[in-house]
Amino acid sequence: MPDLAPARPEAGDADAARLTDLGYTQELSRSLGILGNIAMGFAVVSPVVALYAVSMVGTMIAGPAWVWALPLVLLGQCLVVNVYSELASQWPLAGGPYQWGRRLLGPSFGWMSGWVWQFAVMFGNTTVAYLAAPWVFALVGATPTPGSMVAVAAGILLVCMLVNAYGIRILSWFVSLGIAAEAIASVLVGFALLLFFREHGFALFTETLGAEELSGGSTAMAFLAVLAVAGWGFIGFDACVSTAEETKDAGRQVPRAMWWALLSVGLVVILNAMAVALAHPAPRAVVAGEDLDPVTTAVATAFGSWSDKPFVAVVLVGFLACAMASQGGAARGVYSLARDGVFPFSRQVRRVNRRQAPIGGLVASTLVSCTGLLLGLNATAIGSLIAFGTAATFLPFFLVTLAALIARLRGSWVPSGHIRLGRKGTFLNVLAVLWTAFEVVNVCWPRAILAPPGAPWYQVWAGLLGTGVVITAGLVYLTVKKPQRTLRRAAQARGEGQGEGRGESQGEGRGEGPERADDALAADRG
Repeated sequence: MPDLAPARPEAGDADAARLTDLGYTQELSRSLGILGNIAMGFAVVSPVVALYAVSMVGTMIAGPAWVWALPLVLLGQCLVVNVYSELASQWPLAGGPYQWGRRLLGPSFGWMSGWVWQFAVMFGNTTVAYLAAPWVFALVGATPTPGSMVAVAAGILLVCMLVNAYGIRILSWFVSLGIAAEAIASVLVGFALLLFFREHGFALFTETLGAEELSGGSTAMAFLAVLAVAGWGFIGFDACVSTAEETKDAGRQVPRAMWWALLSVGLVVILNAMAVALAHPAPRAVVAGEDLDPVTTAVATAFGSWSDKPFVAVVLVGFLACAMASQGGAARGVYSLARDGVFPFSRQVRRVNRRQAPIGGLVASTLVSCTGLLLGLNATAIGSLIAFGTAATFLPFFLVTLAALIARLRGSWVPSGHIRLGRKGTFLNVLAVLWTAFEVVNVCWPRAILAPPGAPWYQVWAGLLGTGVVITAGLVYLTVKKPQRTLRRAAQARGEGQGEGRGESQGEGRGEGPERADDALAADRG
């Protein structure tokens, strides 16, 4: 359990004082600036990882016209960031979905939101590490086997854990170095392909090249499937929230960092997706499934075979930066739950080492991610994990935006941080709920075209089944362990919410009075 009455920090440390007002003691190292926080979000979204995750599958489903799904999904995710910005501005805490949900709709809802988000991120780390492993073999010119793939992926997770264990400064340095190389290479390669090595005209983006036949001959169904696939490329900006307690002036800087991370990566992904399609020598081969790596094909064709190894190195750097940042976010989410005593083995998991890194959360999240790697011994089973990770990531987006909307309409939450969108915020919140609800259903919808040929039925249904298993396990934990009772007792002991709105209103000088964001908690206690 956390300290019920954390000591007031020294005068002048506004961030630590704000954290104390929210009921917690500053335990992590608050040393990140705005650029460091942007780097965390940029690395997790990652233009290289995003492009490799969606380019081949999108082209096979809808042909070159698939790129039109990217700006639509980016716009939808901007709606989510609007809501997240208001929440992060008011409550700049690690473990955002959990912390926000319990303040908006009560401890049971908040705990479940955090539980689902946590497993989505931890198994997302498994996916990133597994997909990074082939690039290690490509760099050294070796042929992987299922067992060696799992071993290398596990090694990647362990290396990332060691880097994270040295604290946020070292993590930020490694991540920043990785994304600098990745971003420069991505932008330069994208513009070079687009300006000097184009094989086709822009009319190519009106063509499906017959790909919709894979969706039963329906162009509409093919485009819906592409919207699900494109969603994989614009998740991870919430990693900025995970390091909120290590970011200076977090209430102002975390919302800015989320916008910078999402928009910068989004524009780079769109640029490179278009560039690869226009520079690819044979788009029909991608549609037919004959070229499973269209990005490398386009680059090697344009720049020559000498570019293979440097390009592989850049891609591997992108995957490693993504894995490090994502694992750091997962560890901080676990830490946020464990310090409230509402996660299995909380006493051990909440531990922070002498470098002020959440070492307990790092070990716990790495163990869960490594366990997921056992599915990699079966080449088709890993696809189930990828499908589940995607579905489970969009579900917390929906839960958070839904909780914010309900609290707004009840009048129990009026944003009182630096970001206050007023009536416009409510309208954007409604759109965000509609968008995330649509994408949750769309991603979970069982489609044979999104599974490898000959995949078993459970992989086709993996998104729905995996999400159902995690939710069921969470409901069992809620029923047996009753973490919501622990949260209510801690909130009562801390008098949670009684100084929060008052301090913000007086500090802002707006004269609006305290915002009773925790009235939902009081109602839930009643």
